Amino acid sequence: MHDEPCMDVAHLAHLELLTPKPEESLRFFVDVMGMTESGRRGGSVYLRGWDDYERYSLQLTASHTSGLGHAAFRARSPQALARRVAALESSGLAVGWHDGELGHGPAFRFRDPDGHLLELYYETEWYEAPPALRPSLKNQAQRFPARGVNVRRLDHFNCLAADIRANREFFERFLGFRLTEQIVLDDGTEVGMWLTATNKSYDFAYTREAHGVPGRFHHVTFALDSREEILRAADIFLEHGVFIETGPHKHAVQQTFFLYVYEPGGNRVEVANAGARLVLAPDWRPITWTEAERRKGQAWGLQTIASFHTHGTPPLPESMGEDTTQVAGQDDLAEGGIAS
Repeated sequence: MHDEPCMDVAHLAHLELLTPKPEESLRFFVDVMGMTESGRRGGSVYLRGWDDYERYSLQLTASHTSGLGHAAFRARSPQALARRVAALESSGLAVGWHDGELGHGPAFRFRDPDGHLLELYYETEWYEAPPALRPSLKNQAQRFPARGVNVRRLDHFNCLAADIRANREFFERFLGFRLTEQIVLDDGTEVGMWLTATNKSYDFAYTREAHGVPGRFHHVTFALDSREEILRAADIFLEHGVFIETGPHKHAVQQTFFLYVYEPGGNRVEVANAGARLVLAPDWRPITWTEAERRKGQAWGLQTIASFHTHGTPPLPESMGEDTTQVAGQDDLAEGGIAS
C-alpha cells in the first residue's frame, strides 16, 4: 500500500540573490529584465515579474559577495505549514522561525544537507498594482511593462551540491517534493535532480558541484511565454552589452528552451519557456538519464559550455581557481553542465 502523497508545499515563492554590485544589479533586473521594484528595506530591493501574484519574487541584497541568500516556498495552508515545520524540526537541519520580512508572514527557516538556506511560509501579501501599473484585464497582476525582456514570473532555480542523493532524499522525505528527472552515472552516483511540488515538471534542480564546495548557486530562471520571446531576449541582451554564456538552445533534460547570461554581480540568470511541460500523472515515473545519453550534449547536439561546470556563486576560493577546464572523468555530464 502506497503512502498518500504529501502536497503541503504550494510553489516556489521567491529567491534572495546577493550582489557585490547592488546598483548595477538593480539596473540590470529593472531595465534589461523588465522587472518592477515593489519595495525596499535595509540593504535589499524587492522586485517582481509582471504576473507574479505575490508582492515580489526576487530579493536583491547588497553583499560583499554573490550567491544565494535564501530560497523560499509557500505552504498550501496554515495546517500544511505546521505539518512541514514538525517534520523539519525532526530533520536535524532546522534553523527556526524568522519574522518581520517584507511581504509575507512568519517563515520557518532550515538548511538542506549542502548548507543552502531555505524557508517555508503561508501568510503572504498579494500584489496590489498602483494606478499607473493597473492592467486592463483584472486577471493579470499588473500592466505589461514593455521594458527590456519583460520577464513574466519566477520559474525555478538551480543549486550546486556536493551530495545530490542526500539532498534529493531530504526534499522528498521532509517536504514532499516529487522527483521528475535525474542523472545517474554508471557507478550509481546521482549527479542531477529535478523536483516539483506542483504540476510543473520542476520547481528547482540540484546538480553536482564539481569541486566539492558546499552551498554554491548555479542560476535563477524567469519565464517568458514563447521561444520567440527568448530569441528576442538574446537581441536585447546584445543591445545592452550583456554577456551571453550559452543559448538560445534546448535542453535535453526537461526540454527547456534556454538562454543564460550573467548579471553584474556575477550570478547566472536564465530566461526560458520553462513550465511548458506539465506532470499531470499522480504516479509519475521519474526519467533517468545515463552517462552515454548525457554525453550527446543538449537536445539538438550542442555540447554544454565548459563554464557550466565551473562557474557558480559565490566564487571559489582563490586557492582553487575558477577555470573553464572540465573536471576529470565528468566530460559533459553532471555539475552544472546539464542544469536547466
